[in-house]
This record gives sequence, structure tokens and C-alpha cells, in this order.
Amino acid sequence: MGVALLIAEFAMGRAGRRGAVGSLNAVAGKPWGFFGGVGVFTVFLILSFYSVVGGWCVKYMIDAITGTGLIADAAQLNAHFGGFVSDGAVSYAFLLVFLVVTALVVLCGIEKGIERIAKILMPSLFILMLILIIRGVTLPGGWEGVTYLFKPRWEDFNMSALFNAMGFCFFSLSLGAGTMITYGSYLDPKADLPGSVGWVAFLGILSSILGGLMVMPAVFAIGLDPTAGPGLTFVTMPAVFAQMPMGQLFAVFFYVCLVVAALTSSVSMLEACATLLVQEVQLARRNAILLTTVAAALVGLAATLSFGAWGDVKFFGKNIFDLLDYVTSNVGMPLSTFGIAIAASWVAWKATAAQLQSARPLSSGALTTIRFLIGVCSPVFVLIVALGSL
Repeated sequence: MGVALLIAEFAMGRAGRRGAVGSLNAVAGKPWGFFGGVGVFTVFLILSFYSVVGGWCVKYMIDAITGTGLIADAAQLNAHFGGFVSDGAVSYAFLLVFLVVTALVVLCGIEKGIERIAKILMPSLFILMLILIIRGVTLPGGWEGVTYLFKPRWEDFNMSALFNAMGFCFFSLSLGAGTMITYGSYLDPKADLPGSVGWVAFLGILSSILGGLMVMPAVFAIGLDPTAGPGLTFVTMPAVFAQMPMGQLFAVFFYVCLVVAALTSSVSMLEACATLLVQEVQLARRNAILLTTVAAALVGLAATLSFGAWGDVKFFGKNIFDLLDYVTSNVGMPLSTFGIAIAASWVAWKATAAQLQSARPLSSGALTTIRFLIGVCSPVFVLIVALGSL
């Protein structure tokens, strides 16, 4: 389903040669730009609360470099992490650092900024991940982590698991967030669209698997809890590194990987928002990036404080951070992808088919299958799972 939706977003972006709103308006007609707008607003909210975690990654990377974060006692690590995230001023300062670095990359543009940094950072990320994986699986007991990751547990497969998979798919492929339509608008007109989408999906899956292999073997080797969720990153892993030979070096590798991964996502989010302001509001690119960064910092402040001073401020039983996460995952992204899928398959199918065949012709059977996946299977799947989660 993710591949089908990604094809739709790339096709609309490259056919329209504009951002999420402009491309849909140009290719499918003005009303359809609404769904692109929903996607961009969604990705702005994601950027705002995502930068909170990006700031945490920066802080722990610095701790790893200085050696102050390597603590073997899990209770002490819990207290350290809790004290940090509840300290609004310190946590927010790291959020600002993360946002400023993101803005500087996007200011340099697609080729000089995003493309250049990605060409350096992404191969570096994979190399660092492989180093950590080799180290983890060679630790005594590390192979149990591999078994934990890949041994099927069919009794756990249910609607909740399916929804979590959909949410993960949306986030890992940046679906329903305006980013892939925006990137599609920069794609070479002669590039093979199905091939490009296939590489994005393959590398997304590969990086996810490598991420699991980077963490789980080390966790099992040290004998810690593998179900700690986000705590694995900021509580469990420092304990692992503290007990590992050459632990500080591997800790630096790990948190550099984390910051790199976070930045490659945040720059795409900021680019989508800035493109909308440049094309639809006629702002200068520098001003659009500055405005989006400042606005994200303001919303991010509320998300940051939800772990401290505003911890008791809740809506529908959720603090501000969790509410932003819930709304973007359960409303914004599904709504945007639903509209884009209908536009690409039923309203502007000729444009979609032309984009699919820009590099080589496809058989009528292949085109019919792709159209069915985009226009029938994907919207039904998104509706069922999203409504079930709501």
C-alpha cells in the first residue's frame, strides 16, 4: 500500500512541478489542492514535535562525545533522562539547535543543501549502522536479539498491529505529509518513476531492519528489557554502551547515526513547508524558511513543556506532545493520502499514467494493476485502519 501511495505522490509532484498544493491544483483541479494543504500542515506539526526528539538526540550525542552519558545503572539513567526532558529550558535549547541546523541545510537549497548533505550523511549512516550491528551480534548472547526480531509471533497479529504498521509505513515513507509530492516536483522528467519508488521503499525497509539489528542484539547481550520502546534509545542503550568494550566509541557512532537520521527527515519536512509559502504565498525562500522555523519552534516549545511544566495540561487524556503525534498519525496523514490517491487514480489518471511511463512503456495490465492499488486498495485500507484507530 505504501508503494502505491508513494507512486501517486511522486506522479502528482512531477506532473505539476510545484509543491503539494500547487501540483494537485494544477494536475487534478483546484479543490484537490486541499489535500496537499492538509499534508503540509500535518508535516509542519510533525516537524514541531519531532524537533523535540531531535534535540534529545543532539544532547545524547554530545553526552557520548564527552563520556558523561555512559552510566551502567538503569535507574540512574532513567532519572537522568527524566530530569533532562522535564527541564524545559535545557531541552528547548537543544530543540533550537536541531531546528537551526535543519534550517541551515534547507537554506542551501535542494542540490547544494539537501542533496549534498544526503549524499554524505546517508552512506555514512549505513556504514556506522553496519559497524554497530557487527559489534552487537558478536557479543555473547547477541544472537538472541536477532531471533527476537525475526521469529514470527502470529498471536500478536491484530488490527492494532496493522494500524501500527500503517503508521510506521506513513512515517518511514513520508506519506501524506506533502514532502514526497514536493520532492517529486524536483525529479528528472526522464527518471524511471516506478524504479525510483522501488528504491525509496527498499531503502526504507532496509534502514528499518538495520535499525532493529543495531539495537536488539546489544540489548539482549547485556540482558536488558527489549520492550522498553523509546526508552531503548535514551535509557537502555547508554547502559549497553557503558558495559561494552570501547563503549564510548560505539556510543558516539550510535548517536551520530541517530542525529543523521533525524536531520534527513527534518530537512524534507521544512522543505515542504517552505515550498508551500514560496509558491502559494509568494514569500522569498529565505523568509519562508525563517517563518516556518520560528513557527515550529513556538509549537515545539509547547511540546517540550508537556514533559515538564505543562505536564498536567491534557486534551482528551493526552499531553500536548502525544496529542500532536495522535492527530498527525490518525487524522492528517490518512486524510491527505486518501485524497491524493483518489486524485491520482480517478481524477488525473492520464497524468499519472504518463509519469509512470516517462522512461519506458508499461503494459496495460501493469497500469491497470497500479491504478487498482492506488485507487481502490489503498483508500479502502487507509479508511478501515484509520477509522478503526479513531
